[in-house]
Amino acid sequence: MKKILIPIFSLFLFGCGEDTLPKPSAYLRLEYPTPNYKRVDIPVPFSFEKNVLAKPISKIKQSDNGNSISVDVEYPSLKGTVYLTYKKVKENNLKDLLRDAQNLTQKHTQKADEIISNEFINENKDVYGMFYEVGGNAASQSQFYATDSINHFLSGSLYFYAKPNYDSIYPAAIYLKNDIKRVMESLEWKD
Repeated sequence: MKKILIPIFSLFLFGCGEDTLPKPSAYLRLEYPTPNYKRVDIPVPFSFEKNVLAKPISKIKQSDNGNSISVDVEYPSLKGTVYLTYKKVKENNLKDLLRDAQNLTQKHTQKADEIISNEFINENKDVYGMFYEVGGNAASQSQFYATDSINHFLSGSLYFYAKPNYDSIYPAAIYLKNDIKRVMESLEWKD
């Protein structure tokens, strides 16, 4: 009996010969479809291309005083919305519009790790503006404004339906950042 126990005991002692290691932490792999853009034709003073992943635009609101128009581009599968606000440039209000758009971005400096600004110029379509990429746990990861400096001013910002946790929303934020850039690149004013 002792002769049988010794070989069995030695199997437990030496095992397979490899050390047991804990499994490394895994990261959720999120993949989104290749963007497919189509021009949006809605009753507002501008047009742009929108990713077909976003819902058809149904929320168009004009302010009570008629000074602004709001358009929501919703992405239910990404749990986010790009909020667009159009304002007509009137005599001497361009500086105020620019300052308001820049101040909105600067409000995120308390939570943001960084704010990267990229100037945007499309002389052929009279579109001039700025795109802001906000890093960290800020409420909005991307913002922009665009204008023709004479008649039109459009600002936009991305918000998710959750408390900001940059690590969790990073893939969706990158995907939608590219959609926002496409809005700027395809923006055309209606006169």
